[in-house]
Amino acid sequence: MADKINFLKLEKERASKRKLEKKVRYIPEECVSNILVRLPLQSLPKAMLVCKTWNETINADIFTREYLERTETGLICLVRRNPPSSEHKLQEKTNFFSVESELLRLQSMPVLHQPFVDPTSFPQLQFLEVRDFKVKTKEYNATCEGKIRACCAGLIIVDNKRKRGGLVALNPVTRKLLALPVGTITNNDRESYGLARCPSSNHFKLVHLFRNDLQRSECEILTVGEESWRTVDGPSFGLYAWYGYHPVFAIGAINWIPFRACGEYIISMTLDDEKFQKISLPKTTTSQDRIVEIRGQLGFVGREEGSCRFGVWCLKSLSGKSWAKQYTIPVKGIDDPIPLYFTRIGGEMMIFKHRDGGLYAYNFSSDSKVMQKLEMQSKFFSECLCYFPHVNCLLSWK
Repeated sequence: MADKINFLKLEKERASKRKLEKKVRYIPEECVSNILVRLPLQSLPKAMLVCKTWNETINADIFTREYLERTETGLICLVRRNPPSSEHKLQEKTNFFSVESELLRLQSMPVLHQPFVDPTSFPQLQFLEVRDFKVKTKEYNATCEGKIRACCAGLIIVDNKRKRGGLVALNPVTRKLLALPVGTITNNDRESYGLARCPSSNHFKLVHLFRNDLQRSECEILTVGEESWRTVDGPSFGLYAWYGYHPVFAIGAINWIPFRACGEYIISMTLDDEKFQKISLPKTTTSQDRIVEIRGQLGFVGREEGSCRFGVWCLKSLSGKSWAKQYTIPVKGIDDPIPLYFTRIGGEMMIFKHRDGGLYAYNFSSDSKVMQKLEMQSKFFSECLCYFPHVNCLLSWK
């Protein structure tokens, strides 16, 4: 009798399991994607191994776009830190990833001819995330000798210090990198690199804008993954302007503010046709003014003349060329803050950098209507070489 009861109980459990498996098997594909897109970044590689369907879903372009829209923008930077103590040095070396060491490995140089590289001795890549007016540091455990030149959709472009004029494309999360071919080598720092993902082809394009010996603007473009740069017509306006500020990708174009004492326009290059155009600004620029991406639109953050406040204007498209003022930000008591980027997921805020290395935020929904200094975990960010807006994702150039 007991055996019969146990048998019936076992059969009931098996029937329930089969019923559950049948339900799971027929979950609509859009529901699965809606669940996966909410997973934290570190869980996605494991989810890709569950089954072929999940792998294809996560690698789909529409999934990537949705994931990026849900991902909060932070800051990536290179920071010089004090050398680690002897007790932690060996452990850090085993965990650290060096761009230069990986390049040597990919070049398959004989071990005896590889120069010794201590990965902990170079500037370290750091990701800064703003939460509740605090700056949280997320470690990449990665180092790089060269400067960061450009960022877009999880990829960064850094100098290749092993080859003059060379660059490297890197995803600091996946640690996949690619040495890029050498383009035009300039004799000065009056150049700018812009990186963007082309909406029509989904390829990453790297744009190099520089001035030649005759002080005229020239331009070359590399589709990341290809073997050579292409020369295109540069902007024909702004003879004595140069493009030292980091460009911003928005409304289908890479956009620059010319570096000059007073400017009345920006330069935009559309990704699809690779053509330049000039767009008038709502006001004459000052040295503190910048452009940022705001909810897919191009934003201009400019200090209003004779007042302690910034105005924020937005441009919806290149065709309209009409700026609309969206916000006013008071900056009383804070000397010369520089706009860095706009955040939206944790609350709409504009992040600023102060000349002392500190970061400030203005919350547009706050009742206080004052700019607040962010609490930082470490003091070494005052030695930060440069900040770039960045998102963490698994995207690559392929």
